[in-house]
Amino acid sequence: MSNHVWGLMLHPEHEWHNINAEHETIGHMYAHHTLWMAAIPVLSSFIGTTQFGWTYGGEESFKVSTLNGLALGIAFYALILLAVGVVGSLLHWLARNIPNRPSRKDCIIFAGYVGTPMFLSGIFAIYPVFWLCLLALIVGVLYTAYLLYTGTPSFLGISHKQGFILSGVTLGVGVLVLEVLLAVVVLLWSMGSENSVIWHFFR
Repeated sequence: MSNHVWGLMLHPEHEWHNINAEHETIGHMYAHHTLWMAAIPVLSSFIGTTQFGWTYGGEESFKVSTLNGLALGIAFYALILLAVGVVGSLLHWLARNIPNRPSRKDCIIFAGYVGTPMFLSGIFAIYPVFWLCLLALIVGVLYTAYLLYTGTPSFLGISHKQGFILSGVTLGVGVLVLEVLLAVVVLLWSMGSENSVIWHFFR
């Protein structure tokens, strides 16, 4: 598993320099970081939705069957891994007018590590109370913004001014991608269950 997690959370600027010095490949980043970290929200959601069920703070909960949870967990996992590549490619495209434009490889690796706070916030889905998961997601987004701001100059070799603009646009589009991903996940996790959250509102 990745040895950069706590460094990114506790002293990100120093850790970005350490990651940059490794000159790793996309495959190495996925194998040693993203594949493991992306499993946190997936496993947490699987346990939470099949054993406890979604709740909005009241006594009523909405469970998903184990079989559906397994199938949808695989779909959720694939979407997360795909999202890392999409955000990294987007970052590379947004930097097209920067003279010292970072490579697509570096941008995808950067995206994989930037998502660390979002992956960690997924642990709260193990007991999926809506307001608690939402709060954890907000904290994850805020710390992701901080990692973007500190990482663009340190890892991508972009000036602070260019990095601020680039990280701001990337965060905005990245959050949009996240919202679409979450919407798809909620819909997927809700279908095929007699306790479907979606079908509940049409009864």
